[in-house]
Amino acid sequence: MSMYKQVSYVVAERVATIRLDRPEARNGFTVRMAQELRHAFDRADADDEVRAVVLTGAGRDFCVGADLSGGSFDVTGQGEDDLPQLTMEPAGWVSSRIFTMNKPVIAVLHGAAVGAGATIPLAADIRLAATTAKFAFPFTRRGIVAEGGSTWFLPRLVGLPKALDWMMSGRVFDAQEAREAGLLHSVHEPEALLGAAYDLAAGIVSRAAPVAVAITRQMLYRMSPLDSPVRAHDLETQLVADLVRKPDATEGIASFFEKRAPKFSTPVSDGLPDFLPWVDEE
Repeated sequence: MSMYKQVSYVVAERVATIRLDRPEARNGFTVRMAQELRHAFDRADADDEVRAVVLTGAGRDFCVGADLSGGSFDVTGQGEDDLPQLTMEPAGWVSSRIFTMNKPVIAVLHGAAVGAGATIPLAADIRLAATTAKFAFPFTRRGIVAEGGSTWFLPRLVGLPKALDWMMSGRVFDAQEAREAGLLHSVHEPEALLGAAYDLAAGIVSRAAPVAVAITRQMLYRMSPLDSPVRAHDLETQLVADLVRKPDATEGIASFFEKRAPKFSTPVSDGLPDFLPWVDEE
């Protein structure tokens, strides 16, 4: 879309690629970029032809964090009128939208992934990185605290001790350490990185029912932090009774017995049960 000045958006093979597109500024994060990213994720979620999203960056870095070229970062400005208006700090405006997505999101990280470039991908479902990638949550070194909902996401991904280490120190760490801590799904040579992400996306697109993926994604995030499985059991009982009668379940069983790839026909826009507690969130 012509309104995008700092990101790009392309759909191919039912995968939307959202790319941070300020390579001359090493994809420095701005309020406008936050607005454009939010709009792009809205767009991907609303398009039934899109079954997965790949988030990446143009140039040598994913994102070096806030654009400080003006001497500071505008965290309260509302940005451009033609784009979604912020209701929270900019990184959180993006990561909160990723959290509510009905489509799986794969983050592809290379070069520097620092500040907002490290916090926003925490909301993705899968993170891949180049062997040369470097990460940091440098907020304490700037006299501020982490954003993007990262104090909720990061301990769930890597555990509290490692989250404390990375966030309190603000130190730089490499892809190997990130992989060993559980932050990354896999690490690849730079030239193979994007292809590996698209292979993962293709596996989801070709084999998994979009409605089932959307529900499963949200249930894992929302049920796993609870202190008991009771609510999960209750919701799963409702879902099993509802979904087993739907066309996707019939197709899933038929394709299994016929030893063929499934052809799921129910779009997310028309297939989510109305009793899901999060269906009205954005």
